[in-house]
Amino acid sequence: HILPKLTKDHGLKPEEFVVPEDSIRGLIRYYTREAGVRNLERELGNLARKTVRDLGREALISITVDDERLEKYAGVKKYRYGETDKEDQVGIITGLAYTDFGGDILTIEAVKMPGKGRMSITGNLKDVMKESISAANSYVRSRATKFGIEPPIFERTDVHIHVPDGATPKDGPSAGAAMATAIVSVLTGIPIKADIAMTGEVTLRGRVTAIGGLKEKLLAALRSGVKTVLIPEENEKDLADIPDNVKSAMEIIPVTTMDEVLAKALTRAPVAIEWTEPAPVAVATDDSDASDQIGIH
Repeated sequence: HILPKLTKDHGLKPEEFVVPEDSIRGLIRYYTREAGVRNLERELGNLARKTVRDLGREALISITVDDERLEKYAGVKKYRYGETDKEDQVGIITGLAYTDFGGDILTIEAVKMPGKGRMSITGNLKDVMKESISAANSYVRSRATKFGIEPPIFERTDVHIHVPDGATPKDGPSAGAAMATAIVSVLTGIPIKADIAMTGEVTLRGRVTAIGGLKEKLLAALRSGVKTVLIPEENEKDLADIPDNVKSAMEIIPVTTMDEVLAKALTRAPVAIEWTEPAPVAVATDDSDASDQIGIH
């Protein structure tokens, strides 16, 4: 509907202005981000005007807007679309988000550094998602020894969690499991599988709870080439509404606890440790005691 209208409005004939389906798809994926078609119409109009210009300038009979000409006419890509990391990495995980424009992947990055136990959060995150990170962090700290993490590390290590694409506000209770996985990975040094994505909130006890927008999130995972998706078991009933071609293209695993999540997401299992709080160091009360404390005789 839009393309024939714009072709006519710009004084072009259908055979003079050819926009293949792949180019229209590329325009939608990389140059528009909307619920309707207003921006798409605006971008197609831009292509039509530049086609009129080049038909006269280059003395051409027809112009086909292929990938090369699309990039020339539309400029630098405005949005990322379905790009995930190809290698297993420590602290990098793919979450799934439901936005006004449908499903999308959500890359979550975590790094650690020497510090005083501070947690930094960046990426234009709203209050609900910040609370998810706080709950995920508390869960990891409460189970530290099971993950092979010595508790004192929390007092001398800062953790920074970042969700790229800061221009896009991010909210909603669906990334807790991914946040907890990223924190465990960065503190243990165990990489996260690159071809896995997940969605689900986490409680302080490590339960993975239900989320919304499952269909849109699974479609986003499929577009991104994800092979395995972890979803809350409470959402398993929603799989009845998912098209068969989506369910057959990837492995969808319902989970109930973070133990199950970590077993599937990490490249190897954390090794639990025994930990006993060190006894307090005795404080010297006089000079002779101080000499004995430091081995002076």
